[in-house]
Amino acid sequence: MPNQSNQTQPTSCPAPKEGSFRTTIGGQALIEGILMRGPEKQAIVVRNQNGGLEVQEQTRTFTKENYPILGIPFLRGIVSFVGSLVVGIKALSWSAEFYPEDEEESKSKFETWVETRFGEKALTNWITGVAMLAGLVFAVALFIVLPTLATSALLHFFPDAPMWVRNLLEGVVKLVIFFLYLYLCSKMKDIHRTFQYHGAEHKTIFCYERGLDLTVENARAMPRHHPRCGTSFLFVVIAVAILASCVVFALPGVRDVATNPLVRILLHLALVPVVVGVTYEINHFVGAHDNWFTKILAAPGLWMQNFTTFEPDDSMLEVAIHALKLVLPQEKGADAW
Repeated sequence: MPNQSNQTQPTSCPAPKEGSFRTTIGGQALIEGILMRGPEKQAIVVRNQNGGLEVQEQTRTFTKENYPILGIPFLRGIVSFVGSLVVGIKALSWSAEFYPEDEEESKSKFETWVETRFGEKALTNWITGVAMLAGLVFAVALFIVLPTLATSALLHFFPDAPMWVRNLLEGVVKLVIFFLYLYLCSKMKDIHRTFQYHGAEHKTIFCYERGLDLTVENARAMPRHHPRCGTSFLFVVIAVAILASCVVFALPGVRDVATNPLVRILLHLALVPVVVGVTYEINHFVGAHDNWFTKILAAPGLWMQNFTTFEPDDSMLEVAIHALKLVLPQEKGADAW
């Protein structure tokens, strides 16, 4: 592990300067690093095993520039979700290169063949594709297949239970699995460090939004819970999915077949693009407004960040600050929400 500064507790939070705002810049915690994405550039900063910083910068391109229709509400959420998933997996893979599990471990014959025949970029794309597919399969199995089968097993003993009971019970099972998953992940040592970098990302963005100088001292005093966090997005996804299934499964013609576990699973899968699109618009609305209603909507996601963000040490804040500075737009205010 790299040399680290001692972890310090946050001091009193400095008052925001005049001109504080909400930024569209966001990030993702990686293995000993952070990915930051601004309106023009994205940057990955990773602290290597010698304590130095590894940096990767890239100019951002947006699908909606070539295909404007993909920038309309609801569709833009699906495009953004897929794009963020691909970029996130690539960034995570790149950060992992500096912390190999076994330095003596060589590439598989298939990986060597792909790299030799098609080049290193093709190998990276192949690894990204496999990782994304594996992640999607895992998510579907954990949050769709398992809750559906578990609910069906429980209701086997109550065959006359109304559809709303089935939908409600399935939603409760999903939430329990989700909370348990986050809790168990937060207890893993390596994941806990990643969640510390998550906290560093939030503190740094807060510091920037409040118009303060981007220093470790200022960032340390910021809150680690941020209302525009991906954790909130995941929670809203589950909540919207529960509401959507309650509506769709109660429709005439659907209600009669929705008791079949396989049919329910297929219907859940068909609703995923709709759920993602609606969730994006909800989070976009919450991010752009600050009132009692949006605070209520953001509250569950903020609470869940108790499991996905932890207090970072100063070395982590240094990484986050460096990454943020790299993606600041040339024109001041171009990243305003």
